[in-house]
Amino acid sequence: MLKYIDQFGNCITLSAAPKRIVSIVPSQTELLANWGLDERVVGITKFCIHPETWFKDKARVGGTKKLNMEAIAALKPDLIIGNLEENERSDIEYLQQHYPVWMSDIKTLNDCYGMMQSLGELLDCRNQSENLVTQLKHHFSNISAFLPDNCALTVAYLIWQEPLMVAAGNTFIHEMLKCAGFSNAFSGHQRYPEISPADLQIVSPDLIFLSSEPYPFGEKHIEYFSQLCPSARTIVVDGELFSWYGSRLLQSTEYFKQLHAKLIS
Repeated sequence: MLKYIDQFGNCITLSAAPKRIVSIVPSQTELLANWGLDERVVGITKFCIHPETWFKDKARVGGTKKLNMEAIAALKPDLIIGNLEENERSDIEYLQQHYPVWMSDIKTLNDCYGMMQSLGELLDCRNQSENLVTQLKHHFSNISAFLPDNCALTVAYLIWQEPLMVAAGNTFIHEMLKCAGFSNAFSGHQRYPEISPADLQIVSPDLIFLSSEPYPFGEKHIEYFSQLCPSARTIVVDGELFSWYGSRLLQSTEYFKQLHAKLIS
């Protein structure tokens, strides 16, 4: 029997490398696809949209916040992979009574690398894991080369509309903003606080980023925020490239480069 410790400090015991995996976190689902685990992943959530072939063909087990326990049971998983932030504690506690559950807890790039290395060992994908971590470290270590000298612009990163919510300190999005050369206007707050329009005006950010997820902000929302904070530039950004902590990070640094080019155009 092999024992593994997840990022929440839980110990799980496995007799062999899992062959019937249910992934209940979209970014980690895509990571497993990147590692070529198609035949071993039997269930995903309705929000696991990448890769498209998995989204079309894999069994779905509800949403990240509202899991279908009967659908999970029918798949007879030998491992469930979740996340402390994205899944409900009550759901995870129930699942832990019936299945091995490995939980990630990710707020920094180092947490992300640790998750990949741990899952690589647990899933017998060490080579895939190490190769990906090496690539990502290379990408992010070289990111400063394309950042403009005056890139310390303050950003209010909006994730929800009613009520208004922002990504503040102690979040992976905060880490990505820092990596991309921005200063989080709400860094003095924690996690994902609700704010008022007046709060946004008080911090007076240089930029307002409207994330494409979890709330589907689009171009139609820009006018409201432009009127609310006329001195700020408001743009819609790809939420996946700021918040997904799996293999999609391979695309993030190039996106940040393009974003800076857009801001100076």
